[in-house]
Amino acid sequence: MNVRKNKLVSLAALGLVGGLALSACGGGSENGGADGASDGGGAAASGGYAELSGNLAGSGASSAQNAQTAWTESFMGLVQSEGGDLTVTYDPTGSGTGREQFLSGQVQFAGTDAALDEEELAKSADVCNDSQAFDLPIYISPIAVVFNLEGVDSLNLTPETIAGIFAGDITKWNDPKIAESNPDAELPDTAIVPVHRSDDSGTTENFTEYLSETAPDAWTHGPVETWPVDGGQSGDGTSGMISTVEGGNGTIGYADASQAGNLGTAAIQVGDEFVEYSADAAAKAVDVSPREEGREDNDIVVQLDRTTTEAGVYPIVLVSYLALCGSYADSAQGDAVKAYASYIVSEEGQNAAAEAAGSAPLSSELSTEAQAAIDGITVG
Repeated sequence: MNVRKNKLVSLAALGLVGGLALSACGGGSENGGADGASDGGGAAASGGYAELSGNLAGSGASSAQNAQTAWTESFMGLVQSEGGDLTVTYDPTGSGTGREQFLSGQVQFAGTDAALDEEELAKSADVCNDSQAFDLPIYISPIAVVFNLEGVDSLNLTPETIAGIFAGDITKWNDPKIAESNPDAELPDTAIVPVHRSDDSGTTENFTEYLSETAPDAWTHGPVETWPVDGGQSGDGTSGMISTVEGGNGTIGYADASQAGNLGTAAIQVGDEFVEYSADAAAKAVDVSPREEGREDNDIVVQLDRTTTEAGVYPIVLVSYLALCGSYADSAQGDAVKAYASYIVSEEGQNAAAEAAGSAPLSSELSTEAQAAIDGITVG
């Protein structure tokens, strides 16, 4: 059985800060972060930034592209300031490709909006020095329902309406199901053009999981990484999705909210209210969700509760993970991975992502749990 479908247990240790703490932190490796998390990015894990050298490559989720850019640039700056010579690159190929490249040994880590499944975890021993890979949550962000409709900047949409639009059953913007939730909007008799990702996408899987759980009668295709419906338009990666929506009139798509730009966005019905996306509302969605059962202690995966009716929760949220090996045969690469991952989950790293991408920083408790998993990586 796929571990994503296992029975759930409560997650007492997972919490998120409700707002964005964007205060600047000191660089280097001297200071510890909250509750023991390394504020300087895990230099202790690698014996000091000055010892880091070579190249470290990752690929995967395009949703976290802005965050990964902030992480790689600021981390390399810290390394260089202490005399190290390490280059870290991240290619936003999409979650599916990122996992494939990681499991074939082409890259040392992957970013993915869908955690490694049971088959992938079993396969990981081939490239992880006979150990098993694991997942760490590193980036928490709402998925915005974005649209480009002349004269309309915001809409209220129910789960059933969103599902009907993307299934191809609701085809006009003045459809009664849209009008019912937007009595004050001037909705034109314009054709709806659904836009989906053309690549295998963890964002697509998160979005379709939301549709299948909240509107199963309207969305019958289940949660999928590869778009299952013919018609509409498509875009490659998050940037391709946004460009396609921006390039039309009547277009609607789904994308990491950090890249919504000036497009119109939808507030989503949760219980009796319509909730706009925000980092705080995404944090609450994760906070009320349990941890997946059936995984190793260091494999930290959240089973999002898409059907919650809790006030102030935005349920179309993605948790992007860092897929790492439990062991690296190459000591230099292993030390570099541990240092970079430690920086990402640190207070400084999370604030860098929040500032660059508007994501919700991890709590100190989750940062500490993630750091313990990183510390358990063996090298050599």
